[in-house]
Amino acid sequence: MTRILITGGRGFLGRNLAAHLQERKDCETTVFDREDSAEDLKRWMLESDVIFHLAGVNRPQNLIEFETGNAGLTAHICQFLQENRRSPKIVFSSSIQVELDNPYGASKEKAENALRRFASETGACVRIYRLKNLFGKWCRPNYNSVTATFCHNIANDLPIAVSDPARELDLSYVDDVVAAFLAEIDGRETAGETGADIQSYRIQLGDLAGRIQAFHEMRTTLTLPDFAEWFNRALYATYLSYVPPEARQHNLEIKSDARGSLAEFIKQKHFGQVFVSRTNPGITRGNHYHHTKTEKFFVVEGDGLIRMRAVGGGSVQEYSVTGSAYQVIDIPPGFTHSITNVGLGEMVTLFWSSEMFDPNRPDTYYLPVDFVAQQKSLSLESA
Repeated sequence: MTRILITGGRGFLGRNLAAHLQERKDCETTVFDREDSAEDLKRWMLESDVIFHLAGVNRPQNLIEFETGNAGLTAHICQFLQENRRSPKIVFSSSIQVELDNPYGASKEKAENALRRFASETGACVRIYRLKNLFGKWCRPNYNSVTATFCHNIANDLPIAVSDPARELDLSYVDDVVAAFLAEIDGRETAGETGADIQSYRIQLGDLAGRIQAFHEMRTTLTLPDFAEWFNRALYATYLSYVPPEARQHNLEIKSDARGSLAEFIKQKHFGQVFVSRTNPGITRGNHYHHTKTEKFFVVEGDGLIRMRAVGGGSVQEYSVTGSAYQVIDIPPGFTHSITNVGLGEMVTLFWSSEMFDPNRPDTYYLPVDFVAQQKSLSLESA
């Protein structure tokens, strides 16, 4: 059993790390934060195999707190461990601000130096991560993360301020950082080695705001972002964590007529779209074909009959489907097709189309499956 101590364990990064560590059966995790005493910290340090030193100060009321909360606390940890002949592995969350000329960066650099001396004098393994602007769930908005502020404000219909849309940011996702930290538990690096680089994403401030705003508008546009891009998945997950409970439920636009009802669910340029319909008994939908667009039909409730035939002629193929069987029927291009509710109750069908509907290029042409005259005409012309 590996004994883990997280300083700053109730902060943004510490909370995410602690949540992941709870899922590991081979670790015993203790969290230290400002609510705990100095004696608690000493006792837990003596019992730890790995210390994730995440505690620090970044928005103090007085600049002296940088010195005490960053450099001072780290030096105290190193001194106590050395006096007690303890050399646990230490993983330290530093900052790219070290490379800049400001009080925060200077205090982080002093903390780094204290850890390097500790590693040199004791042989302990110290890993230093200079983290960039972090984002992810549980980050405090309107504090020191523009991503958290944008997500919170847009999710709650509050205004945001974009000072310079062209300003570039380097962002790192909290789960990417946590993954690197978890790998440190089993790592066998040499003493004093600097931590690996964390994946980062460069983005302009205006683009960041625009993407988050597009997430917010998904309730009406239904248009998904390109989730093939990992950054979009991470950013959307972050945004969704700030949506208030009352806004997590939203209604779809329902189009109703004598046949039943239909509603679009989600769509995306490279994915196509998904929609759902309710069809009354005896009603037939479809009787059209596509040249390039393809579809999948999935009856989830009720009983249906799907029929199709080639546009140029040929026999009609029929497929009986029922909601209890979880059957999917593929609709190829060049086949006119229909679906009929042959049951006694309502039929619920899930449809997927390979293209988002484009009114300027619908690729949908009316032709009844049983239009024999049209079939004969096409056969004579081809002869």
